[in-house]
Amino acid sequence: MVRDADEWRHDPSVQIMRRVFTRMEAAQGEFLTRSNISPFDVRLRRGRDWARTLFERVWELASARNMAVDEETAAILYVECLRWALSQEGASVPNGSSVRDEDVSQLLREVLT
Repeated sequence: MVRDADEWRHDPSVQIMRRVFTRMEAAQGEFLTRSNISPFDVRLRRGRDWARTLFERVWELASARNMAVDEETAAILYVECLRWALSQEGASVPNGSSVRDEDVSQLLREVLT
């Protein structure tokens, strides 16, 4: 059965994911601005690819542990993944993690090791 676009708009799970991605995109923009990294920086493509892969692994681990990941937590996780990835690409990124939750911090450390 094919659902029309209007039905998708009202699907709660679709709405949740749209909010998650919207917040992640906003957080990425804020991070790039704070880091003084141009949206045209050639390191962004590869950094974003690495960040996405890392983020998926962290999200999967959080899910396996039955941890709730809301929009804000997802955004923080993604920015931390992007921070790590861009630093691996040689970009100068600000020190200091925005991760305040020890459980979230632990997930990130586990995935990175």
